[in-house]
Amino acid sequence: MKTEVDNTIVPFTATLLKWFAQYGRELPWRGITDPYGIWVSEVILQQTRIDQGRDYWLRFMDRFPTVEALAAANEDDVLLQWQGLGYYSRARNMHAAARQIVEQGGFPRTIEGLRALKGVGDYTAAAVGSMAFGLPVAAVDGNVYRVLSRHYGIDVPINTVLGKRTFGALAQELLPRDKASAFNQAMMDFGATWCTPRSPRCMDCPFAQTCEALHTGRISVLPVKEKKLTVKERRFSYIYIRHKGRTALRRRQPGDIWQGLWEPLMVEDGPLPELGCPLSTLASDVKHVLTHRVLRADFYLAEPAVRPALPEGYQWIEEEDIVNYAVPRLVEKLLQLVKR
Repeated sequence: MKTEVDNTIVPFTATLLKWFAQYGRELPWRGITDPYGIWVSEVILQQTRIDQGRDYWLRFMDRFPTVEALAAANEDDVLLQWQGLGYYSRARNMHAAARQIVEQGGFPRTIEGLRALKGVGDYTAAAVGSMAFGLPVAAVDGNVYRVLSRHYGIDVPINTVLGKRTFGALAQELLPRDKASAFNQAMMDFGATWCTPRSPRCMDCPFAQTCEALHTGRISVLPVKEKKLTVKERRFSYIYIRHKGRTALRRRQPGDIWQGLWEPLMVEDGPLPELGCPLSTLASDVKHVLTHRVLRADFYLAEPAVRPALPEGYQWIEEEDIVNYAVPRLVEKLLQLVKR
């Protein structure tokens, strides 16, 4: 990976691009200009580590190699390919956006057009626009906030309106108009591999001479973030019913977590149902952390001799077919215990 450095650009940017030419990561979507492949990578990496995201990107692109293929797929198939990544609204939004793109005859080539796609925010629009079409727009994410706040000693909270404006304007000022793609990717890589949240590589950092946070001992306190929202806790009981080679699932409905995914019989904060047999405990108090929720779950196995009546919305399926149903990660843990 080689990036030519223009000596007329600001020193920060020149140093960054020089670093990127030597240390930029080799990634399967790096260097491509196909907006679809770039978009898929950006959506996957929104809440996913890059080592995990790489494999998912390869599998997803193999299953849906074009935006037309994704648009033509059914939602269950898309969610199944996404299974394990979490934050399933990303997959549903991407599926809906693919249909928007096909309906309008191809990817929009402006920031406004990209921003109008379902689930596409300012960062993703800037990332896809700069990498696919060379649009001179800075993509500002957590890595960018961290690098700029430390280097320039900015203590404006990054999760405020003022913070977003401040860092967005600074990133845009630093961005070289003819090298927007390289700049945005360099900022991502530098924040992810050198200027990391913990244990950054300050001693061999190319900005060691100019970093305000390093000189003032504020590496551990920058960037500043206002206090998070209160995290709520919910408690679930999951019961996997096995009856003559069949089990029961339901699809989770809109208005709650995991919309569109499937799950076995579930009770939230209530007594366990009578199913005509004892329940075997598979696991207790299994913890699963979401952005603003902590879930705690108990797992049970029921093997009744007579098929029990089920609440509305559940349906019987062959146990061997359960692999064809997209389930949340928490339910995956239950299924692994059942399989054992």
